[in-house]
Amino acid sequence: MKIAVTSKGKDLDAQVDPRFGRAAYIIVVETETLEFDLIDNEENKNAFKGAGIQAAAAICDKGAQVLLTGFCGPNAFKALAAADVRVANDASGSVRDVIRDFKNEKFEMATQPNTQGHW
Repeated sequence: MKIAVTSKGKDLDAQVDPRFGRAAYIIVVETETLEFDLIDNEENKNAFKGAGIQAAAAICDKGAQVLLTGFCGPNAFKALAAADVRVANDASGSVRDVIRDFKNEKFEMATQPNTQGHW
């Protein structure tokens, strides 16, 4: 399964970025092999608006089925739901740690956004 994790850095040992649309990077990881694709989110990080929707499109293009992040706003949440990407909020620690926690079923999938966005 491919999962997307917001990240402050470029590898699995980086800390989770609590923001989704404005995260520095998004790492899309194949949970079985830990192979990953890195999405440089610089353009969205500095966008005036639409950052969450653009980030959602980027992870969908990479085939992610789940997003692990700290906070996901309403527009991004709607876009992800429309693409059948499940969201787990309140992720923290290293990317590697949250992948392990996801595999150990320690995350609850969100049913709604957990922020108003633009923070």
